[in-house]
Amino acid sequence: MAYTFLRAKGEPTGDSLVEPEHRADALRVLDAAHAAGRRVLLPEDHVVVQRLKAGAPARIVEQIPEGWIGVDIGPATARIYAEEARRAATLFWNGPMGVFETDAFARGTEAVARAVADSPAQSVVGGGDSLAAIHRLGLWERIGHCSTGGGAALELVQGRTLPGIEALEKHGAAEPPP
Repeated sequence: MAYTFLRAKGEPTGDSLVEPEHRADALRVLDAAHAAGRRVLLPEDHVVVQRLKAGAPARIVEQIPEGWIGVDIGPATARIYAEEARRAATLFWNGPMGVFETDAFARGTEAVARAVADSPAQSVVGGGDSLAAIHRLGLWERIGHCSTGGGAALELVQGRTLPGIEALEKHGAAEPPP
């Protein structure tokens, strides 16, 4: 998701995964945050590779060059995100920081997972990939609420009506058995 925001801002993203059809959405979020006096924290450094393959030579850069793929946040960004987690009252995390399934590209996700688990904030982690990372690191019990419904959670915090909730409201919930 971050690379879509960075590309929308005109920053180079090399061959990283970008959703150009969401450029307008990204700019709308950035503009709304700016108008409200809020920050959107995007990666300031990146772990990049030329081929998405375990063992591929990686390097840390501030801007992603052409022909390179962003696979993780860099150490400076991980420190910034961890500091923000320490100061937060509420944390809502949805989505890993990169290609966390490959150990060499999992450091950013691990840093964020540990920061969320260590934070005194009320924490909510959503999405199967984020939960897989939390589980793999043994942090499950230190998270306030875990949900596999990452997309649904994002819809909910946007104020959208979820189909399941709408059906329950429309037709009523069945009484639980005695």
